Amino acid sequence: MPQTPPTALVLTALALEYAAVRVHVAGRRERVHAGGTRVEVGQLPGSSWQVAVAELGEGARTAAALTAPLIDWLRPRAVLFVGVAGALKDDIALGDVVVGTKVYAVHGGKQTPEGLLVRPESWFGSNALVQAARSAVRDMPGVRAHFKPVATGDVVLGDAASGLTRRLHAHYNDAAAIETEGAGAVHAAHLSGQVDALVIRGISDRADGDKQRADAAGSQQRAAGQAAAVAVAVLRRHAPDDGGGTAHPSDDSGGSYGGDHIDFRGATFHGPVIGKTVGPGHRDDRHRR
Repeated sequence: MPQTPPTALVLTALALEYAAVRVHVAGRRERVHAGGTRVEVGQLPGSSWQVAVAELGEGARTAAALTAPLIDWLRPRAVLFVGVAGALKDDIALGDVVVGTKVYAVHGGKQTPEGLLVRPESWFGSNALVQAARSAVRDMPGVRAHFKPVATGDVVLGDAASGLTRRLHAHYNDAAAIETEGAGAVHAAHLSGQVDALVIRGISDRADGDKQRADAAGSQQRAAGQAAAVAVAVLRRHAPDDGGGTAHPSDDSGGSYGGDHIDFRGATFHGPVIGKTVGPGHRDDRHRR
């Protein structure tokens, strides 16, 4: 039977993030999940990937709730959440890209008389995709990438002196960027089983009082474009056969399997087929399928 191309699911929250990814996908056609979520599906030129792009809206809960059925429906080999974020480190500039080696959900905890006792949750980015990203950005001189943890919160952080900022510094000090959806998407991917997931974020602001000014200057469009470019480069570098479990054509062991059966895997035929196996170890019998 004809084989289905391997699928990469690329998720975004905002329209500008979606637009930045969409331009890289050729031959797009819209499909609608039974639950109403819409994706555009097309090919990534220069690769064997079929890419499905979705704009889910904002928030980790929304991301988790909508990612899970998309994974069940599309059966992707890779899930990428791509978009913009705020920087949490002074050495990360606007337009830089943070590849999430780990994703924190930062709002879990227990409030006590002594204060908030954090109960962190975290998920590691897929090693295969992180390695593909490390390889890809070496050939992208226009991209400054950082391989660091990403924090997912339930609020847009626009105050460098806020309680959340202090909490991040105290308990998630290695996080390089903060955003609002990544943990939901990677949690859904984790629960689904064996699907690689990665969060890729372009830095559009410094998570401080200048966020609105930076956004007004076009920083979000630039950051979204940089993140999308890295995501596409990751997929081109991460061939579906790199740990994806797809058999290579060279894996064919003499055109037969299971003893004296003829191997029709990957073939298309109409009506009866007659043939025989020959060579060492095969009987000269005719097989009909």
